[in-house]
Amino acid sequence: MVRIVAGGEGFAGYVNNDYVDRYVKIVFPQPGIEYPLPLDLWAIRESMPREQWPYTRTYTVRWVDEAARELAIDFVIHGDEGLAGPWAAKARPGDSLVFTGPGGGYNPDPAADWHLFAGDEAALPAIAAAVESLSPEARGIAFLEVDSDAEVQPIKAPAGLQINWLPRNCTPAGSGDLLVSAVREAEWPAGRVQVFAHGERGYMKSLREVLFRERGLERAQVSLSGYWAKGRVEDDFQAEKKLPVGQI
Repeated sequence: MVRIVAGGEGFAGYVNNDYVDRYVKIVFPQPGIEYPLPLDLWAIRESMPREQWPYTRTYTVRWVDEAARELAIDFVIHGDEGLAGPWAAKARPGDSLVFTGPGGGYNPDPAADWHLFAGDEAALPAIAAAVESLSPEARGIAFLEVDSDAEVQPIKAPAGLQINWLPRNCTPAGSGDLLVSAVREAEWPAGRVQVFAHGERGYMKSLREVLFRERGLERAQVSLSGYWAKGRVEDDFQAEKKLPVGQI
C-alpha cells in the first residue's frame, strides 16, 4: 500500500463531513483527450460525450488534518495493473489530485455493546479510521485480510478491541475463504453488536449468510457492501450495482 498525502491551495475547496468511512471519487483523464482546465468532472459530463468522460475510482480518506490543510488516501498497488495504483506509485510532490466528494454513511454506534469489523485491503483504510474513532472503552474484534505480513500496519485501537490480521500468503485477493471463515468461527462476545464489513463482492455475499442467516442480526446493525469485485474494473462494477441483480 502507498499513502498519498495531499494538500495545497486546493484544500480550501474541500468540505469535510462527519462520517468515518468518508470517501472520494478520484478523477483520471482519459489519455489523448483534451479537457478544459481546471478539470471539472460535472462540467465535462454536461459538455462532452459520455465516451470521453474521465474515469473515476472510489477511495476512502484515511485521515483529514484540517489544521495542516492535508488529507491522506491509501492505495493498494498491483504493479502496473489499473489506474489509481500506478498513479499513486509514481506520484511526486507537485502532482495534482482531482476528486469529487466526500461521501460516506457510517459511524460507530456508541450504544453498541461491541463492534465487529471485517474487510480486505480495500476496506482497510475505512476500518482503520473507524477503529481509531472509537472511545477508549469500546470493545470488539477486527478481521483484516491482507496479502502478507508485510502489509500489517499500526492502528491505534482501544485496549478492548482485538485486531486479527489474516495474511493470504500468495493466494490471489478475492479468491479465498480466510475472512469469511474467521468471522464465522469467531467467539462472539455477549451483547448487541454493530458490524462494519466491506471488501470484495464475493466475500460480502458470503458474510451476508453468516451475519443475517446464521447470526440472525438485524439490518440496522450491519453496514455491509462490496467495495470491489474480482475480475471487474470499477466502471463495470458500479454499472452492475445499478442493475436489478446488483440491487438484489
